[in-house]
Amino acid sequence: MKRTQVLLEPRQHETLSAWARETDRSLSELVRLAVDELLGSRGARRRRVARLADIRGIATDRRGPAGRDHDRILYGDRG
Repeated sequence: MKRTQVLLEPRQHETLSAWARETDRSLSELVRLAVDELLGSRGARRRRVARLADIRGIATDRRGPAGRDHDRILYGDRG
C-alpha cells in the first residue's frame, strides 16, 4: 500500500468516522472502499462506451453482421 494524505470536509470526516465506529472498520478502509467503488464504476462505464463504439456503423456495413448480432456484440454470449 502507498501512504497518502486526503483532506476531508468536516462533515465528511464526521460522517465517515461515525460509520467507521458503527462498522468496526478503520477510516482508511472505508476510504479505500469508496475509491474502489468509484474506480469500478468508472471502469464499467468505459467498457460500456467501448462496446458501443464497437458497433458504430454496424447496420451500414454490408460486410459485417449488419445489426442482427448487436446484442451478442454488446453483451457477449450469455447462452
